[in-house]
Amino acid sequence: MPHARPTRMARRTAQGVPVAVFQRGPGVPPVAVSHLPDEPLTAEVLPGRQTHTHDFLVLYYAHRATGTFLIDDRIWSVTDGDLFVIAPGQVLSFPAGPANVVADGWVVFFPADALRTGAYASWRAHPLLFPFARGADRAQRLRIPPAARAAWVARLVEFDAELRARRDGYREAALAHLTLLLVAVARMSTDVAGELRSADEPLLAAVFDVIEQRFSEPISLADVAGALALTPGHLTTVVRRKTGRTVQQWLSERRMQEARRLLTETDLTVAAVGRRVGYPDASYFIRRFRADHEATPAQWRQAAD
Repeated sequence: MPHARPTRMARRTAQGVPVAVFQRGPGVPPVAVSHLPDEPLTAEVLPGRQTHTHDFLVLYYAHRATGTFLIDDRIWSVTDGDLFVIAPGQVLSFPAGPANVVADGWVVFFPADALRTGAYASWRAHPLLFPFARGADRAQRLRIPPAARAAWVARLVEFDAELRARRDGYREAALAHLTLLLVAVARMSTDVAGELRSADEPLLAAVFDVIEQRFSEPISLADVAGALALTPGHLTTVVRRKTGRTVQQWLSERRMQEARRLLTETDLTVAAVGRRVGYPDASYFIRRFRADHEATPAQWRQAAD
């Protein structure tokens, strides 16, 4: 059974780069696996250099490959056994097209909250997500030893089969597959803990700290800016330039993340869930949730049961 691709090109960054956005569905594990070249790398066909970015985390395994592509304008060679760890917001370009680089490979993509790590800043400190936080100026290409490559392919094939079969318990099984995969990646990475401090992007770290601490309150852009002693205009410009999203969009993302958790893990009423995530007006909360998920909170809860 094919599994629907949960991404779409929904917007562009301030520089005009198309952004692939992860679309969550009720009852569906927030993770996807694609085999290359059988399935396209991007949700939509892109012209020219296939330039795009994304709001989710990506593992890009080149089992058999030769060629080059770009991450944030830095050229990377690709050979058999390369594993690329790509963070949200990094810009990818394939001048020759992905199919001309990877003859046999796999892509695993998932939002940072798949492991329930909190807001954007929090995944940087998660032990299994350390490799994703290294940034464009640090090594983010890992090498799978030749003797281990068959096992990596088998692991990815089994992961993909689990998502396609959708047997009882597949949501839990899919997240278990993801966790084991990330454990393997983390074990391959060395000396990363000291490199993953928020000093790389102190302003962004501060923004997401404020969001994490206060998303349950009815705060505004002005409140976030005031907490950082910045003007709302300056804060908006910096965050949008660096992430392709506004502060309000990141705040909404964190609130929706918590709302989904509360809807699936508690018996709180929809109105109570809305209040818990900073929307004291239940009707407004329902409208916002439906706009993001194409389902009401009640429908989401029912489908997740």
